[in-house]
Amino acid sequence: MRKFRVLPLVLAVSLAGQAQAADLMSIARDALVNNADLAASRSGYNSVQAGEDIERGDLLPQVSATGSVTRYNITSSQRSNLAGAGAGGGAGGINAGGGSDNHYTGSTVQVQATQALFDATNWYQLEASKRQTAQEALNLRVDRQQLLYNVAQAYFEVLRAKEQLDTLRAEEQAVSRQLEQVRQQFDVGIVAATDVYEAQASYDLTRSQRISQESTLQVNFEALEQLTGKQYSSIDGLADDMPIERPTPASQQAWVEMASSQNLDLLAARAAVKVARANLDTSRAGHLPTLSAFANYQYGDSDQDNLRGNNEQNQIGLEATIPIYTGGSTSAQVRQSTFSLEQTQYQQESQLRTAVQQVRSYYAQTLNNVLSVQAQKRSIESNRSALEATRNGYEVGTRNIVDVLQAQQNLFTAISNYADARYDYVLNLLSLRQEAGILDVDTLDVLNGWLRADKAVLLNFESQGTTGLGIGDDQPDPGMNGPSPLEGSQGGAGQRRLPPPNRTALPDDNDLNGLGRGGLGRGMPGDTGY
Repeated sequence: MRKFRVLPLVLAVSLAGQAQAADLMSIARDALVNNADLAASRSGYNSVQAGEDIERGDLLPQVSATGSVTRYNITSSQRSNLAGAGAGGGAGGINAGGGSDNHYTGSTVQVQATQALFDATNWYQLEASKRQTAQEALNLRVDRQQLLYNVAQAYFEVLRAKEQLDTLRAEEQAVSRQLEQVRQQFDVGIVAATDVYEAQASYDLTRSQRISQESTLQVNFEALEQLTGKQYSSIDGLADDMPIERPTPASQQAWVEMASSQNLDLLAARAAVKVARANLDTSRAGHLPTLSAFANYQYGDSDQDNLRGNNEQNQIGLEATIPIYTGGSTSAQVRQSTFSLEQTQYQQESQLRTAVQQVRSYYAQTLNNVLSVQAQKRSIESNRSALEATRNGYEVGTRNIVDVLQAQQNLFTAISNYADARYDYVLNLLSLRQEAGILDVDTLDVLNGWLRADKAVLLNFESQGTTGLGIGDDQPDPGMNGPSPLEGSQGGAGQRRLPPPNRTALPDDNDLNGLGRGGLGRGMPGDTGY
């Protein structure tokens, strides 16, 4: 049977090292189970909780037993002189001398029991330990909540990086077509060399940004692995119609009151004040007497020649200890504990102010994100119209290639800003709930409902094509290989003739597909809260 029991474990270990698809909730569950920092916090809590049992033990009966067996080897030598008056006035004396050896074994057994009847120091130490356990429990909740936020932040940073990469790839393709067209126009003498260099510079800049963004996406994927200890081949993307609305309740004061009563860091700071107050009581108890009861039983046995047999002894009584003078150490401990209490009280006040300031800040930022998403959506449309107008001006000669490239860059920047605004909204809303002390698994579950598997972000570089994560730089590089655009414009066999006037290359619908989450022609998403 053991052979078959090993097989599931082997399969589990082998599958754990393989990349897997996941959504926000599955990654959060993995983090709660596997995150090393959270595991360390749990162990710290268990350690503090064990200290409570240690302090309680000092108030319970203390029983001990001791025993000994001793072998005695005694050698003694004695000499005695006796003097007296003899008959006939004579003197006489008797000298006696002798020696003896004594070898025997003795054994003793002692049992002692004590019970504290009054010991304020131990009692307050137990109370302080209980409060330390409560404080550590809050610290564990703080770490757990922070882990949930870190998972969500890492998750949405991956999605943000993917949208930015898609935008840069589309922009690179559009600028590449623009550069190719300008080169063709230069070859036939329609435009000056300056236009070619401007287009080439714009392409090189976009290309370098795309390469950097590919690295950013890979690094963000690895951040998820750091939190969970697992690799993920893909994660679900954010739905186009995810609602953006004001946080609920729609009152800053309501969020402030929530943070003042539920912020976990603030609750931990208040628990620290209780611990410091218990420590102060412990220090003051050093001035008080202690009273304990004790009972002893002792048994002894010996096989010595003249002392064969055993003896027993019983004792029972009370013992009181009154501290009279301890060199000033007890008073110094009281002063030290008093200052420690003041420190924790100031830290509590600081934490309260921080929580209030943070919740106000995140509430204002969330409201700003709601308006920003709407403004960035309109900015995409306006920049698209501006690009169309600039293109028409370029065709009739009132605008130059720099204007076209700038307008094109503005459009893609607007698309990128729109994506940033959406993810800023999500993360700021999560931060707001964290400061209010209500960020939990249920919050992530609501967000998870707006994720879609058909918008998954893949870590498989080869399978995503031009819109995926490609670490390899296999994109066409117009103008980077072969002769300079100017060197290839001197005429010769195969040179292209002057083409009819073409419209300046614009990003087509394929370039913008999937960008801005919902495309450029869709209306604003509705609004909902968490």
